[in-house]
Amino acid sequence: MPFIWFIVVGLVAGWLAGKLMKGGGYGVVGDIVVGILGALLGGWLFSTLGVSTGGGLAGAIVVATVGAVVLIFLLRLIKRA
Repeated sequence: MPFIWFIVVGLVAGWLAGKLMKGGGYGVVGDIVVGILGALLGGWLFSTLGVSTGGGLAGAIVVATVGAVVLIFLLRLIKRA
């Protein structure tokens, strides 16, 4: 069951990041991939900075969304170069 929550959090975070970054989204699979990679990046960033979201589903979505936004931002920088 945790795997299902991981996918759901990735999907929601990827979709939110696409909306926040003024993108049209990446489709269901793309949003899941961006969200999961964003969750990994966000988890690393939050732990490095010593920030805690309190845990739970909402905290996981916040961390994953922040990470996904950073990921999209970095990918757009690389794409421009």
